[in-house]
Amino acid sequence: MAASLRFRAALLLSAMALLLTAVYAGEQVTTCDWYALNIHRLHCDHGVINVEQALYGRSSSLICHEGKSHQELANVRCAQQGTFDKIKTRCNGKTVCEVGINDLRNPDPCPGTFKYLQTNFTCLHAFTSVACEQSEAYLYCDPQTVIFVYGADYGRRDRVTCANKRQLKAIENTNCLHPTDIVASRCNGKHSCRIAATNYLFGDPCVGTYKYLEVSYTCHSPGSDLKNGYFYAGEQVTTCDWYALNIHRLHCDHGVINVEQALYGRSSSLICHEGKSHQELANVRCAQQGTFDKIKTRCNGKTVCEVGINELRNPDPCPGTFKYLQTNFTCVYAFTSVACEQSEAYLYCDPQTVIFVYGADYGRRDRVTCANKRQLKAIENTNCLHPTDIVASRCNGKHSCRIAATNYLFGDPCVGTYKYLEVSYTCHSPGSDLKNGY
Repeated sequence: MAASLRFRAALLLSAMALLLTAVYAGEQVTTCDWYALNIHRLHCDHGVINVEQALYGRSSSLICHEGKSHQELANVRCAQQGTFDKIKTRCNGKTVCEVGINDLRNPDPCPGTFKYLQTNFTCLHAFTSVACEQSEAYLYCDPQTVIFVYGADYGRRDRVTCANKRQLKAIENTNCLHPTDIVASRCNGKHSCRIAATNYLFGDPCVGTYKYLEVSYTCHSPGSDLKNGYFYAGEQVTTCDWYALNIHRLHCDHGVINVEQALYGRSSSLICHEGKSHQELANVRCAQQGTFDKIKTRCNGKTVCEVGINELRNPDPCPGTFKYLQTNFTCVYAFTSVACEQSEAYLYCDPQTVIFVYGADYGRRDRVTCANKRQLKAIENTNCLHPTDIVASRCNGKHSCRIAATNYLFGDPCVGTYKYLEVSYTCHSPGSDLKNGY
């Protein structure tokens, strides 16, 4: 009987071991070194990358073995020194990271062995702060918690961020990446932190390009374990009103923005207080009327939204008080429909559900959408934003809806620009609560 119990216990432990082996909490990406320009790509649908292991070389004869000789696979103790540090520095704190394998080939760690790059990583929840060049990033945690920076970059990796009213030549270089540990060294362990996005502090990785500082961080109790990140059901972005052209940026890694609260003014003496007098912080009942409606109209239904604080300053709600813009929002699941000018958007839900529109815009905010065979002059104006509630008024509550993307219906926010209609919506049971999305 005892032997039988021991045998069954051994079987149970073996099954548990197999289960634990099969279930891996993180992600693993392997890229075989087949081609000269192979790209190793890490991606988080939600959260930011946290690299745990990285190997360029070979630790198994079974990986990337197709078509290779025994001799090319025999050395399973081949590892390029510094790979982990390089991948970690390049990728930590980002939602997407691409590394060229040719960055790791020299010196060759084991000539004659066919190699691969393999990275294990997890996706951690994080706040993201973006500061355009010549402005400041402001990192903030509640008084009971402190800042921990996952990663920071100064430069440019897309043509969308901090592109408002910039010429194409100032934003066209997207191969301008400069990871930095300056933010971590200055901000880790503090409740709040200001850091200027300037060439003086970070150097200039691409002269002539208008850059930005992008920081991903979390708030944690001092001494707590950060392996699984810090959980927060929503997002909060705070932008201090330090500079004339400060940009307030909301972003969803997954889903679309749903603004829940927005304040331009001051509701706390602890936020954006550095270097300010008691008099400038004393009024904690300062709020610009209409801020919530403006941010909601501008940002709801988008994955990325940028608002210039100068749009909220007039009239000044409390002269003499130092103000900030703070937005609380969630990222909600949504369908997206895009219709190029002179075509139709078609929104559709199953018969048991109906349409609910989160947001809609007619105009242009990038040079990629609806750009096929269009001349540059027809797509170069990306400061052409026209939020509209026409789609919601015509489509909400219906099972399906067709709506034409035309100037006749939406007006012409930018004459001469080829526009498109972008709609984000969900399908829900009539009468259901949509506060947290569908």
